[in-house]
Amino acid sequence: MDPLNIIAGLNLIASFGANISGAKKGLKSTFTAVKERPQTYLQKVPVVISTVILFAFILGIFQVGTVEYEEKYFSLRLIGLIIYLFFSWIQVWAYRSLGDNYSQEMVIFKEHKLIQKGPFGVIRHPQYLSQILMDTGAGLTTLSYIVLPLAIIQIPFLMMRASTEDKMLSKHFKDEFVEYKKRTGFILPFIG
Repeated sequence: MDPLNIIAGLNLIASFGANISGAKKGLKSTFTAVKERPQTYLQKVPVVISTVILFAFILGIFQVGTVEYEEKYFSLRLIGLIIYLFFSWIQVWAYRSLGDNYSQEMVIFKEHKLIQKGPFGVIRHPQYLSQILMDTGAGLTTLSYIVLPLAIIQIPFLMMRASTEDKMLSKHFKDEFVEYKKRTGFILPFIG
């Protein structure tokens, strides 16, 4: 097996394990009383695309659905691996920073808090930036012709979802969110 794919696969297992606690907390939105849960396709579509990307990435690790690896692609694949590794752990950091506020759904809990620590101290949606760059890096690492197009297709859905979350947080946290928004970027630091 290819050494870059071995590293990517081991990281997938490690970061997936680190996210298990977040996934357990994410299930609580099904059972916990919430103030707001919009009924929109943005609840499911990004999650479905991310799940398909995950399965395509796993196949790509085993060189299924990939371009043939040639020496001329090694630098591109190495850059992709570095991006994938870095942003997979930024995503873990973001989920852990959310703590009890984490959910796979767009939701405002009864006891919701506006998280402004960790990566949320710089940008409001680090989990989406991480998802985009992590998936792009995974596609480059494996040279997957399935992962890369899906990583691009998911971008507008994640941007719309982040915008919807901003509206929900603004409605719920009012002035606190306005001040938070002034100090942070939307998806990228210092931008919107």
